Amino acid sequence: MEKMLHKLAHQLDSLDEASLMALWSKYATITSRFEPTKRWEQACLVFSLIQAKHWKNQLFNYCWSQQRKPLGGNQAEEPVENMATDFDLESAPPQPEPPRNECHVLAFRRPAHPDASKAPENAS
Repeated sequence: MEKMLHKLAHQLDSLDEASLMALWSKYATITSRFEPTKRWEQACLVFSLIQAKHWKNQLFNYCWSQQRKPLGGNQAEEPVENMATDFDLESAPPQPEPPRNECHVLAFRRPAHPDASKAPENAS
């Protein structure tokens, strides 16, 4: 079982996040409309896989940005081997520091629709 899960993870990691996110809305809609069918169950799993890839990339970017932060007033970067790379699911996340110019961590939320910037023709 574990070998199969690692194979699935490897395959999912090889997929392009942007291509997966293009399917986000479709599977979010199917998942939001519960029906006791295999189609719904599979759509739920597909939606979860899309979310998993997106979450993994966000976590990676966050951890990477934490490693790139300078120590105190010293401009030297903290060595990777001295960084705590694990995280504790049991405790609350640490409070974020004020944003800095060198990086930006994106919020985890529903992506904007590609046509969202266009105003509706018959808006009232």
